[in-house]
This record gives sequence, structure tokens and C-alpha cells, in this order.
Amino acid sequence: MDQLSFYSAEARQPDVADLAGMLCGPGQAVGFGRGTAARLSVVVDAEWRARSLVVACAERGVEAELGRSEEGRPLIRTAFRADLTGLAARWLRGAVKSVPPDFVPDGAALRLWALTAGSAEPTGYRLGLDPHAPDTHAPLVTALRGCGLPAKPVGPRAGGPALRVTGRRGLARLAELVGPMPDGAIERTWPLVS
Repeated sequence: MDQLSFYSAEARQPDVADLAGMLCGPGQAVGFGRGTAARLSVVVDAEWRARSLVVACAERGVEAELGRSEEGRPLIRTAFRADLTGLAARWLRGAVKSVPPDFVPDGAALRLWALTAGSAEPTGYRLGLDPHAPDTHAPLVTALRGCGLPAKPVGPRAGGPALRVTGRRGLARLAELVGPMPDGAIERTWPLVS
């Protein structure tokens, strides 16, 4: 029988704080009313990602709707909610997205990051970053290192921005943390151990 890591996505009950995984990638947080409510939104590249994120939000007691961006891509958006204000406050400096200084993603946050913007490569796995928040990239390298996942930045010329996890041990650790492939996902989008 496999033993779950303490940090694995399946090791504890889902929590609103897990939604930070969306913010590691291209997700956005917006506050409203002097910190009385906040909203999360993210544009993704595939319908399965959108459906999986709506389900992940619901598992955390947060209703999210599926819509379309101006470019016609799947868009997930929550309503403005009081229970999202703490998460938004941790990830925003004014209106600018910023990684909290003590942030270390656990399996649940990593799973949501992979659902939002992850993709497999022949020699590794990429976790997509927010191209509009370049100041989050280096702190997320540090955050991944904190959970035992050394990662290297991938720039725009190489298909980034993203962080690449490589090596058998790194990929096995990532696969352990994010848990099984979600329904509807295709293999090249999920970290698998060969």
C-alpha cells in the first residue's frame, strides 16, 4: 500500500487556501469594498481544465462559474466573496500580484497549479507562470524548492514563462504531491511517473 506524503493533495481536507495554486499560474485576485470581498479568476487553455477548476472550487465551498474570455478561451470566475479576502490579501500588494514571503505550496496548491497551467514535456514538467506578473517568478522558484521541487525558469523564447521540474526524483515527487490525473485530462498535461 502506498503511503501518502504529509504534503500530498490527498493528505487533508480541501481548503480555500488551496486556491493559491491558481494564483501561482495566470490566475488573478481582485479585492472589493476595502477588503470586504474578493474574487478569483483565471483564463485556461482547455475545457477539461476549466471543468476541473470549477469542481476544485466547489470542493472548497467556493462557487465558480465557467465563461469565456474576450479571446474565446475558457474563463473561471468566482463571485466576490468574503471568504476569499484573506487569500487575496496575502497575494496582493495594492493591486499587484505578489507571492507571500512564507508561501510553500503543498500538494493541494500544486494540484491546482497543475490544473491551471501544467504540461508535460519529454524530459520534465512545466508549471506555467503569469506573464503579467514577472515579479512572482523568482519567488515561486524559491517556494517550489521549499517543498522539495527544484525548478528552473523557462523564458518566453522557450515557450514560457514557466518553471520546469526535471529528473526522475523531482518528477516522482511532483506526481506524488499532485495526486492522480483528473477526469478528462490527457497524459501530456499531467505529471506521471514512468
